Amino acid sequence: MNRDEILTAASMPAFGPSYPKGPYRFINREYMIISYESDPDAIRAAVPEPLVPASNVITYEWMRMPDSSGFGDYTETGTVIPCLLDGQPVSFTVQMYLDDEAPIAAGREIWGFPKKHAQPKLELVTDTLTGTLYYANERVALGTMVYKQQTLDEATALRALGKDQVCLKLIPDVDGKPKIAQLVKFAMTDIAFKGAWQGPARLHLIPHVNAPVADLPVLRTRGGIHLLADMTLPYGKVVHDYLEI
Repeated sequence: MNRDEILTAASMPAFGPSYPKGPYRFINREYMIISYESDPDAIRAAVPEPLVPASNVITYEWMRMPDSSGFGDYTETGTVIPCLLDGQPVSFTVQMYLDDEAPIAAGREIWGFPKKHAQPKLELVTDTLTGTLYYANERVALGTMVYKQQTLDEATALRALGKDQVCLKLIPDVDGKPKIAQLVKFAMTDIAFKGAWQGPARLHLIPHVNAPVADLPVLRTRGGIHLLADMTLPYGKVVHDYLEI
């Protein structure tokens, strides 16, 4: 394997890459997003500077990806905190749990998604949209929402789907010292809206040392949003570098 072949490899391992080059297209990507009030001190502790929490209302989300270019069929779940970056609204992803190695590797290596392997599920159970998360055989999250009882307007849904997102990307060097320490920003593009609904929802988070979703406790549930769309995940850009002096 020569230098050019090494530098054009899509990902590790070069002999059988974990994922191809992007961008990545998602067909029939489905969301259940539950908004809830949480502890302001816990929120502040989870948000890296220079981001500033927008309020004490955050979201816990399930995403079902049945048809994803390069990644296949998988589900993920996690916590997102609305923040301000230089006065502009962004969504900061705190933690994510999913069941597929390819998007775990790509997400961590490219954008800095805080992904760990677990067993999330989003499904319709009779009349209830239901999300669960199991880690190490223990349930740590349960979300439920009424199913398609109230339509959400397309403009509001598109704003939610296309909002700028930010991740904290941390990659060590071979000596264990920080090699990359960045805030990375990106946004979904080429969004094809297919449906959106809103309504009552409930969220239950259970303490777990390796899946600390409950460390951002549920004080009061605000409601849920159910979204369905096609979209593309492009590459991102660095908006803050912690290693720059």
